[in-house]
Parts: sequence; structure tokens; C-alpha cells
Amino acid sequence: MTTIDLIKKRRTQYALGKAIPISQDEAITLIEEAVRLAPSSFNSQSSRAVILFGEQSEKLWTITREILRKIVPADAFASTDAKMDSFAAGAGTVLFFEDQETIKDLQEKFPLYADNFPVFSEHSAGMAQFAVWTALAEVGIGASLQHYSPLIDDEVASTWQIKPSWRMRAQMPFGSNEAPLPEKTFIDDSLRFKVFR
Repeated sequence: MTTIDLIKKRRTQYALGKAIPISQDEAITLIEEAVRLAPSSFNSQSSRAVILFGEQSEKLWTITREILRKIVPADAFASTDAKMDSFAAGAGTVLFFEDQETIKDLQEKFPLYADNFPVFSEHSAGMAQFAVWTALAEVGIGASLQHYSPLIDDEVASTWQIKPSWRMRAQMPFGSNEAPLPEKTFIDDSLRFKVFR
């Protein structure tokens, strides 16, 4: 399978189940390796991950549900409730963080680039997320990328003893694929690319 073939397999999956095709230990190794190998500016290695399985993952989505319940109008909450159910139905969730201590150290070490390191950190975060998502897809595990920060950050930090310097950037519920993936559509290439020879 080529790199492009793998990228094509990486899709958003909301219909998740718990019967993933590999063991939890194998999933942990896969996720950790993907984050470890993802590139980062100045080799900062600023990305961090927390991996939740089973009841721990379900707890995350209960926390998220109850926080959202306070701000989403009651007459519009049904769709939010269904989303939380779909995420909780999966086998687990990866929480992605960027370590602000690492960024601060780089800012002090390379003051000329100080303003850019937070931006570079976001690049690193995106590449780590993409690496994990693609690695999961390769072994037949579905996933999606969610963004409930900063709403849930304090509760997550308290529940799982997260270091204060770890800033959460995304959440990735994952599990078995319980429905076919919809066809992906694309904008016209003329809107996206310019080539000069």
C-alpha cells in the first residue's frame, strides 16, 4: 500500500463500535509510535497524548455532554446528545495536547523566532493527529477529530491529572467501523493548486 493509499483510507467515521481488530496494547503501541514519529519544528517534540479506553473514554464524553448541556439550548440538545453517544460507543479516545513548557523553552532559546513557536506548535499538533488517524485507518479502525477545548479542559485536567503545561488541542474518538464510509468529495483542483514550470 502506498502513502497515498493510506491517506485515502483516513476518513471521518461517526458510527463507532468497541470491537477494534487489534488489542488495546497494540493500539497503544500504534498511537504512541505515530505521535513519536510525527515531525515537529526544531525537533521540539511538543505533542503529548492521553489514551482512554472503555469506561475512561465513556467518562470523557459524559463530562463533555454535561458541560455542553449547560450552554446548548434544550430544544437543540438532541443532536448534541446523539453525537456524545456516538463518541462514547467507540473503543477509546485519544486526547491530544501541546506542552507549553516546551514552547516556552524554545522561545527563550531562540528569541528571534519567539512569536512563531506557538504557530509551529499547532503545525506539530496537526501532524501528530494526522499520523495517528492514518495509522488507525491502516489497521481498520475508524475515528474522527473533535474540538471541545477549552470548554472541557479544566474538568479533563482534574479527572486525569494532566500537567498544567499541557494544553489540549483535540479529541479523537476511535473504534470499529460500524457503517460504510461516505464518499469523499473535493473542490475543483483549479481552486487549490497553481503550478509553474
